[in-house]
Amino acid sequence: MPLGCGTDVWRLSEEVRAGTLTEQAFLDSESSMIRSRGHCNTMGTASTMGLLAEALGMTLPGTAGIPAADSRLLARAHATGLLAVDMVRTDRRPSTVMTAASMHNAIVTLAATGGSTNAVVHLLAIAGRLGLPLTLDDFDRIGAEVPLLVDLQPAGRFLMEDLYRAGGLAAVLREVSDLLDPSAITVAGTPFVAALEGAAVWDESVIYPRSAPVRPNAGIAVLRGNLAPAGAIIKPAAATPALLQHRGPALVFDSIEDFHARIDDPDLDVSADTVLVLRGCGPKGYPGMPEVSNMPLPEKLLRAGVRDMVRICDGRMSGTAYGTVVLHVAPEAAAGGPLDRIRTGDMVVLDVPGRSLTVDVPPAEFDARPPSQALLDGLARPHRGWERLYVDTVLGADTGADCSFLLGSSGPRVSRESH
Repeated sequence: MPLGCGTDVWRLSEEVRAGTLTEQAFLDSESSMIRSRGHCNTMGTASTMGLLAEALGMTLPGTAGIPAADSRLLARAHATGLLAVDMVRTDRRPSTVMTAASMHNAIVTLAATGGSTNAVVHLLAIAGRLGLPLTLDDFDRIGAEVPLLVDLQPAGRFLMEDLYRAGGLAAVLREVSDLLDPSAITVAGTPFVAALEGAAVWDESVIYPRSAPVRPNAGIAVLRGNLAPAGAIIKPAAATPALLQHRGPALVFDSIEDFHARIDDPDLDVSADTVLVLRGCGPKGYPGMPEVSNMPLPEKLLRAGVRDMVRICDGRMSGTAYGTVVLHVAPEAAAGGPLDRIRTGDMVVLDVPGRSLTVDVPPAEFDARPPSQALLDGLARPHRGWERLYVDTVLGADTGADCSFLLGSSGPRVSRESH
């Protein structure tokens, strides 16, 4: 299997910590994961958003996923420049292209390609700027039953160049064309679904037929419960199937610093059934909402052969990452969400088919608990500047983690000319 950027960094770095790979071999492998300029060669966030930009209608059809060294990319760039002039002349603006219909198609694309969980906050934020009524539940409603058709890392085996060679995004979406909204258009002013006519799959080991998908019903799942009243998400396609229904004791970390200080302690009370909980990493608590949710596993468990555990966090994870990771827990701990009250030893119940995430503690007892002081001590508390503006106005991951004053469409009017 070819090495993929990001995904194999996570995988092989764990092997180094497990003692099954030398550090030099890891460094040698890392240096060979990118063979040309361009975005991620796995289905990371950059690759995902490149595909979703086309699914939203915001690129010329057939542009997404062209390898960086391919001369067809230059041709598309030239044609895009010509199109930009035409768009100005015809007053075809992003707000006329990106509609509820195109958001629907983007969610179908996200599921069918096994795209990054980061796309959830990106699409919610874009919809918020446009004033479109997109919610977290729409990802489950529209995408949960969509089959995964693309066998690409981190959910599969191949790389982005293989996807393009096998037929590209159009070939994937033609397989699920009945799930798309035909009213959506592209920046060229043409129906989005028109570009799928004639698309063909040239390699069914990369793009599977709908009748025999990589995984059925593989879209992003939205979880709710007393640990995530406003929602949390998980990517089943990148998780361990046996862990999608799990009950285990929590091991709680109050900050990423606390996590790094303790995770490899040989005396840490942890087993394969333990649920790792990292809090204080949401938009307010750790401004920018870092990609720390895919926590490295305890070294002593890695050495015992464990390669996945249930992990829960109010932060994000890289689109190249994998594992049974519940992320974007909302409200985040810094905003008074229930993660601020969970304690080590509490029994956590994850039920992805049932769409629930709960802690098995009597409600009265749980609600009466004060928030963890160690958590509060680790939260960002800026006194001034842009960080203060961000912390004071940023919204939760469940609505796109955008600032409140940026919601809504401003329209095309320029109030005053520059001097």
